[in-house]
Amino acid sequence: MKKIILSALVFTALYSCKKEGQKTDGTTVADSVSVTDQTASATGAYSSRELSPENLGKYLAQKNDTLYVTNFFATWCGPCMREIPHFKNKMEELKGKPVKFTFINLDDKSEWNTSVKTFAQENNLAKDIILLDGQKLDATFFSSNFKQWDGGSIPFTYLRKGDKTDEYLGMMTEEVLNSKVDALLK
Repeated sequence: MKKIILSALVFTALYSCKKEGQKTDGTTVADSVSVTDQTASATGAYSSRELSPENLGKYLAQKNDTLYVTNFFATWCGPCMREIPHFKNKMEELKGKPVKFTFINLDDKSEWNTSVKTFAQENNLAKDIILLDGQKLDATFFSSNFKQWDGGSIPFTYLRKGDKTDEYLGMMTEEVLNSKVDALLK
């Protein structure tokens, strides 16, 4: 019973952000346990990978000299879409530095080859997007990986460099992003 309630809470939390123009075409993507390339066109222009919650946890726990900026988003989330240009600006500014930006997509799997593909191509971010099946998340994932985020809403940004971490819940302004990244790069 606890699992059902917990799953319902996580599901509700991920959808608390207002959906904008949801579309479905019935497309499905094969399930995966670990990293899988998802190619949606013969040209290979769109290629994002899927991670299981366990492997994403390992990715988030990396401790080295690289600054990892990980943003959890969905294409239907208005605040998520409004903050993406700030991340793209910072990515361009820090090109060649030991900083890795990753965008964890929480859209339904049925949207991966439609809305997510379109977003990735329009923003030239396919190589920086990790697809995560929100149906596989449970409370343990959140409590094991984050101090403040319980999966209740998005956008959410997690920053890590070595043993230092920072978390930000909600839409980041460009000033806040710059401040947090610059503080961890010192």
